Amino acid sequence: MLNENDVETVVLLSHKSPDSVINVKVEFGEGDDKISLDAIAERAKKYQPKPKITYKMIREYVEQKYGFKVHTAYIAEVKRSLGLTMYDAPNVTEELKQPRKRPPKEKVEAITEAFKYFEVI
Repeated sequence: MLNENDVETVVLLSHKSPDSVINVKVEFGEGDDKISLDAIAERAKKYQPKPKITYKMIREYVEQKYGFKVHTAYIAEVKRSLGLTMYDAPNVTEELKQPRKRPPKEKVEAITEAFKYFEVI
């Protein structure tokens, strides 16, 4: 079932010969008319995907910086309140056995600061 905002695309792939060819000669190294390999490596770093930030990393950061532990449920609650993407857990249930507990203010602030540190927000 397609949604109003869904777009379906069909692409035909073929092994067609190119209409024309452009030959480019590139010299790497230092000096005029040469491309620095260090500059290429530096530019490539910008395009690397960011590492996935885990709840464990958030917990360790908060414990190291603030000296107290935070439960993963608190991290999830702060993510939810900030509108961050939540992934489906394999052990999720339809109904909660007990209502979600709001984390204390100091823990919310610590978790939020950890999200900023890891550039999640």
